[in-house]
Amino acid sequence: MKRIKLIVFFCLLSSAVQAQTVMQADSSGPFVLGETLQIRSAELGEKRILNIYLPEGYNKDDTTRYPVIYLLDGSADEDFIHIVGLVQFNSFSWINRVPKSIVVGIANVNRLRDFTYATTLDDDKRKYPAAGHSDRFIAYLEKEVQPFIERSYKTSGTRALIGESLGGLLATEILLEKPSLFNKYIIISPSLWWDNGSLLHRPTTRLNEAVKSRTSVYIGVGKEGLTPGKTPHVMEVDANLLAEKLESLNNQNLTVHFDYLPQEDHATIAHQAVYNAFKVLYP
Repeated sequence: MKRIKLIVFFCLLSSAVQAQTVMQADSSGPFVLGETLQIRSAELGEKRILNIYLPEGYNKDDTTRYPVIYLLDGSADEDFIHIVGLVQFNSFSWINRVPKSIVVGIANVNRLRDFTYATTLDDDKRKYPAAGHSDRFIAYLEKEVQPFIERSYKTSGTRALIGESLGGLLATEILLEKPSLFNKYIIISPSLWWDNGSLLHRPTTRLNEAVKSRTSVYIGVGKEGLTPGKTPHVMEVDANLLAEKLESLNNQNLTVHFDYLPQEDHATIAHQAVYNAFKVLYP
């Protein structure tokens, strides 16, 4: 009996070895998610990287045009890959929550420099000497990135912006100062504590006068608590104040969605917030 069991065991082992030797790859190659472009920015005086995702079926020779989602923190090792995954998933025909879209990931060089406006606080000036040049970065978006994308790809004119943390601060500044640059704003855990929350006190006259076509804003924040900075701010409170400030305009062209996600924190919120934003911004 032992001999029979040994024969069966070696037969099974031989079959497994043969199966392993049969399983071979015929070919291999890179898994391509998009393309990476390097452009020289006159506004910033340096070379910058754009990561581009084109939706399935994109064809430069047909007449179909696509909305564009501009993503701050858009490096491959930042948010580009997982946000592209959300866009692709939500644009599957059996889900059809988001139209097939081009995603432009704007890779970082110095996010503190690019995403913050000049601070009035001496302590922050000493601590962050390179900060405070968001005006140059906004000019880079407006005068270089958007025109380049619209020249190079088949765009529809619908533009969304996604920004988190300091990126959310920048997205808020653009919304208040140059709202027509984008039709949809996804603002996640914005660092409104910068310069002791001065952005929350800026007048909204320019925003109210400039929003003459439908503009949608999603503001998402997790359970995040106290922010950096000498004067204490609470991230959730500041985000809620921003939503209330925008809603108080009663502008029929401006739609504001506030989303509190208590199960998420500053590190985990981005993926869930963007998923939620897609549900309300693309009904």
